[in-house]
Amino acid sequence: MFLTVPKPNQLSDRQVTSNPIPQDLFTAIADLKKELNAVILAHYYQDPDLQDIADYIGDSLGLSQAAANCQADTIVFLGVHFMAETAKILNPDKLVLLPDLDAGCSLADSCPPDRFAKFKAEHPDYLVISYINCSAEIKALSDIICTSSNAVAIVNQIPKDQPIIFAPDRNLGRYVMQQTGRELLLWDGACMVHEIFSERKLVDLKLSYPQADIIAHPECEPNVLRHADYIGSTTGLLKYVQKSDRQEFIVVTESGVIHQMQKSTPFKKFIPAPPTSNCACNECPYMRLNTLEKVYLTMKNRSPEIVLNEKIRQAALKPMLRMLEMSK
Repeated sequence: MFLTVPKPNQLSDRQVTSNPIPQDLFTAIADLKKELNAVILAHYYQDPDLQDIADYIGDSLGLSQAAANCQADTIVFLGVHFMAETAKILNPDKLVLLPDLDAGCSLADSCPPDRFAKFKAEHPDYLVISYINCSAEIKALSDIICTSSNAVAIVNQIPKDQPIIFAPDRNLGRYVMQQTGRELLLWDGACMVHEIFSERKLVDLKLSYPQADIIAHPECEPNVLRHADYIGSTTGLLKYVQKSDRQEFIVVTESGVIHQMQKSTPFKKFIPAPPTSNCACNECPYMRLNTLEKVYLTMKNRSPEIVLNEKIRQAALKPMLRMLEMSK
């Protein structure tokens, strides 16, 4: 799969001139948080500094639950666009801010709403379960939303005679089929980061660290997953290393999660799995568009704000609430 990746987004001279950047960004952001009555939500794949300023750090399910229970007036979302959209779907009356609107998602982009609507219309008897890593428009076309944490459990709650479309990630869909024994009709989408891992380099790395457990996210391709000692969501991977007696782990997902692994178990060793090339492709370029400077500016300016069409928001809310109810 070939996708265009975003280039690093630097602050313009105009931004810096009209909005002087404080020397102590941590204090400035903390002050703005009080002023806005804001909560900062961050995904595990963000840079360590952004994880460290967050009130809540989690994977897609945890962040959705945190957003649904949010009591603040403002939500500052340190993640990518579909995540901030999800917070707005659940909190229409709150100000939802995303430091960089270009922080998109290759997986969400792989499922255009017009094409998916046509695909769904061709299979009218199918229930649509969509992975949360999709746009608000795709959520609005879905019956139930899931995350990598609860996809298997949700599919297991659906009657076995009910045909299911699973979108947009084919790799997660394959994993769910394997775990549930269900036949799913898969949309042909994928995450650029989780598809880039090299099976050959992973095997070589295991030879260098024979005592290490290989832990992988189910968005990875099957040839990579077959080498894993444990497969799970981002939170699942974190809990696994915390409970395991192993001292070394080869981590086959976006490398941002290693920050929390190291913080919770500093005496253990974590080795990021290598991509097919020599680039830092195991870092999501979209996630890395957010910076401390941009967090400060978005809170200072109350912009960029996530705004959704209300008809789409209401349609997307129904499958989101169904997921949260089925995940209790």
